[in-house]
Amino acid sequence: MSTILIIDDDDQLRKSFEKLLSAEGYDIRCAASGEAGLKLVETESLDLVVLDMRLPGMNGLETFEAIHAIEPKLPVIIMTAYGTTETAIEATKLGAFDYILKPFDIPDMLVVIEEALEAGRFMRSPVDMNAVPGQQGVREAIIGRSKPMQDVYKAIGRVSSTDATVLIRGESGTGKELVARAIYQHSLRNDKPFLVINCVAIPENLLESELFGYERGAFTGASHRRVGKIEQANGGTVFLDEIGDMPSSIQAKILRLLQEKSIERLGGRDTISVDVRILAATNRNLEKALAEGRFREDLYYRLKVVTLWLPPLRERRDDIELLTRYFLSRYSREMGVDNPGITAEALQILRQYPWPGNVRELGNCIQKTLIFNRGAPISPEDINQAISGQGNVEGGGAFAGDEGVQQWIVNALTAGGSDNLFESCMDRFASMLISEALRITGGNRSRAAKLLGLSRPTLHSKIEKYHLKFETSVKETS
Repeated sequence: MSTILIIDDDDQLRKSFEKLLSAEGYDIRCAASGEAGLKLVETESLDLVVLDMRLPGMNGLETFEAIHAIEPKLPVIIMTAYGTTETAIEATKLGAFDYILKPFDIPDMLVVIEEALEAGRFMRSPVDMNAVPGQQGVREAIIGRSKPMQDVYKAIGRVSSTDATVLIRGESGTGKELVARAIYQHSLRNDKPFLVINCVAIPENLLESELFGYERGAFTGASHRRVGKIEQANGGTVFLDEIGDMPSSIQAKILRLLQEKSIERLGGRDTISVDVRILAATNRNLEKALAEGRFREDLYYRLKVVTLWLPPLRERRDDIELLTRYFLSRYSREMGVDNPGITAEALQILRQYPWPGNVRELGNCIQKTLIFNRGAPISPEDINQAISGQGNVEGGGAFAGDEGVQQWIVNALTAGGSDNLFESCMDRFASMLISEALRITGGNRSRAAKLLGLSRPTLHSKIEKYHLKFETSVKETS
């Protein structure tokens, strides 16, 4: 469960905020002044601070600087009234994660909180490399003893202590984000911000403002100046995931950042100097994109100062048993169940499977087997069911069998007359998948979100969209 400290002298707002976040499954601490908040920072294990700018005694900026001096990797979200926006921007430039204007929109605030918690985990959770058997499962790790993975470890060691731009390449699911985090954590900037930007997850019309920020009046709705992620990470590292899908208009601005170490906010004319290290990753064929004019050649050569290739799992089958035992240890611990172990016959099936989804697919497979496991060592039948996607759900459920899904699709197709048939089918499938995740987890939204690979705010929005009803039978944890 993530622990959040709220520092605000407004008793009513603080209590309302505490009630809201507690209902979301967070563990909340509260302070009415900067001085009281600092004592909690020094004595408690915190994951996030939400800090008001106007406080009695120490003001918000002074409080932030003191927090940052004690815990430089503890993310801080600033709450500010419109009149104190410039002070909040200053705090953001000094390392605050983000700022929210009062009165704030609750769904938007929950999204920022989830993003800040994730950024904090990335910065503060070490990534083990080449972990020793029997010591895995406690932390995230890059696992492998094969020759290709030994080359990866050596490359991480060589580039970490430099400021070189690194392009991490490999198929989807090979662990590119973990490698980026390992490079950051072993770099000279490891006490500075580390921000992840997924160039696919953010809509094109929002990506530019997310990266570079904007000035007041830059577009409709831009009521105040906004600092972008690049500026927020000044002095630190920015990881541009899926950069092969970045729109060409934004590619030009990233090129300028790499060449001149400067940016301009949307709607602004001032050149802003920034000092960030860029790590990038893609599973795309950039050479093909170059030939087709979808990726800038000058940016391509700027990015590949160092290129680090991650091998697909099918090219390092000797690591499959090590990875399997790591995932069994890690996920059984996270799910609060005993590690059942695995039979030699089941391991043989895992070694022979081609794993198109690579390490991520293997991890998902092991997680599925643990969900439906009844205590016996994982068998070949368990693995075959997990790979085929047919979980052995007792007592029925949305996916106890696929006949109902098939019949619904047949009915939809034969009925015809819908211009949005595909969207309707996708919504129906998503609704069923979320319902099943909630059923499996007893209504625990945090565990369901983790099972589905969604952020908690995204899961909340889907539950509301599909009007899903469920009973919570266990306490929310995260």
